[in-house]
Amino acid sequence: MQDRVRLTIDDREILAERGSSILKAAREAGITIPTLCHHPDQRVKALCRVCVVEVERSRTHQAACAFPVADGMVVRTRSPAVREARRTILELIIARHPLDCLQCGRNLRCELQTLAERMGVRDANFHRLDKPPELDTSSPSLVRDPAKCIVCRRCVETCQEVQQVGVLFPLHRGADTTVGTAGGRGLLDAVCTMCGQCSLTCPTGAIVERDHTRQVWEALGNPEKHVVVQTAPATRVTIGEEFGMEPGSIVTGKLVAALRRLGFDRVFDTDFTADLTILEEAHELLHRVKEGGVLPLITSCSPGWVKYVEHFFPQLLPNVSSCKSPQQMFGALAKTYYAQRAGLDAADIYVVSVMPCTAKKFEAGRPEMTASGHPDVDAVLTSRELGRMLREAGIDFLDLPEEDYDLPLGISTGAGAIFGASGGVMEAALRTAYEAITGRALETLDITAVRGLDGIKEAVIQADGLVVKAVVGHGLGNARKLCELVASGAADYHFIEIMGCPGGCIGGGGQPIPTTNAIRSRRMDAIYEVDRNMPIRKSHENQVVKALYAEFLGRPLSEKSHQLLHTHYQPRERYPT
Repeated sequence: MQDRVRLTIDDREILAERGSSILKAAREAGITIPTLCHHPDQRVKALCRVCVVEVERSRTHQAACAFPVADGMVVRTRSPAVREARRTILELIIARHPLDCLQCGRNLRCELQTLAERMGVRDANFHRLDKPPELDTSSPSLVRDPAKCIVCRRCVETCQEVQQVGVLFPLHRGADTTVGTAGGRGLLDAVCTMCGQCSLTCPTGAIVERDHTRQVWEALGNPEKHVVVQTAPATRVTIGEEFGMEPGSIVTGKLVAALRRLGFDRVFDTDFTADLTILEEAHELLHRVKEGGVLPLITSCSPGWVKYVEHFFPQLLPNVSSCKSPQQMFGALAKTYYAQRAGLDAADIYVVSVMPCTAKKFEAGRPEMTASGHPDVDAVLTSRELGRMLREAGIDFLDLPEEDYDLPLGISTGAGAIFGASGGVMEAALRTAYEAITGRALETLDITAVRGLDGIKEAVIQADGLVVKAVVGHGLGNARKLCELVASGAADYHFIEIMGCPGGCIGGGGQPIPTTNAIRSRRMDAIYEVDRNMPIRKSHENQVVKALYAEFLGRPLSEKSHQLLHTHYQPRERYPT
């Protein structure tokens, strides 16, 4: 009992962990205290003061998120004075916030809007201090609207501490404080990696994804376009959250049915090219190990990570796999292999991706991603954008039947599915590489050492005397640690998987909001459940991939596969002028 204290909150006597905050103690007791700057995965900030409470014998209201509990403490969270203080604080915030909710990308999903409704804020009791418009539309992935920033600094902590990119900062002082970039640069010129993690933690519409829904609607309405869509591995365990389902709900069949009802001519699966990526990448690893190539080989599936290494560790670009991401491999094949089979002109095929990632929008626009002479991918929808399209179309997602992907690019394996979680690419690659080296299957396909939310995870696979040392990092802060090891020569790994977003794609910057570590964990569990339930769990056993090589590509790392499925990356300035 020494580690517990006894206190009273709203006339209820409760036990709480010594040193914990009033907010934590209240929530564990089922008592709701509103918050705005607080985020469950971040440090305490106590900036917004929306969580103020009365503490007996304290002269002023205290921020529940920062004030520690103590024996005998008496707390009131619902008194008239507390409610009035919170309303006043919200009214002051709203007096400096645009009132264009109907035009905002976070309308009905904005924490400020939700709090104002919950706390009964109806009147404008303070003179409005509208900020001048400074919309930053320089990025192909994200749009910043500083006028909607409430200076909670959640995006700052994400960018500075979690991702360690350092693009966003608090600027100026006092009432003039805002959040922005060094020198007021646009995101495109501020070495932003486009990961979108800032948009996940922003409570308002100050940072949102660049919307591609209008151009997708136009393509769907154009009878001269053959519009195909691919869905990323992680989206099948997250899109349900857009419609009120629990995190980790597996909705693969409903997702296919929903896209078909939107009017797509074919609904395909990015898992197919995830399997293809494994074959190309596993053979690339074996080639480097056996022929003395540059090691360690580092994965290239995550476009946020690729842009990061181009800016911050360009000396490691020879280590990065030349494989395109599964999204881009799919686009290249859709406009060549699929076009040939379907008797279509590549110019008439419009490829849409449904992705968990805002950086995929940047990746799709890279000039080198034009294997067919046309962009591999024409438009990228995040999970959030697809949710908006389905609601706009009046499609009742929850009532949809389960339907199957179209052929031929809709057949995949469990190995392709686990690409959606941190460690999944590594696990899938090792399943194939081990068998390629030994001719034998692994005794167990579940390589649990590379699973989970630990920032850096290691595994060693021994195959006929060949020892493959592998490591997994997720989130760019962990990527920095691994890059520093490799750059210093201290790393003895053969294979490194890096995902730009914490948790991998299940925590991507385009995923449903909220996305917390607890939610990431539930989504990750669901991804591995998808894998367990698949009849085939190894990429090299995908029969359609085998047919693709036999009919079209020849073999992994062939001249044609290099032309379509591989690419190159380029050093970028860290401090662009």
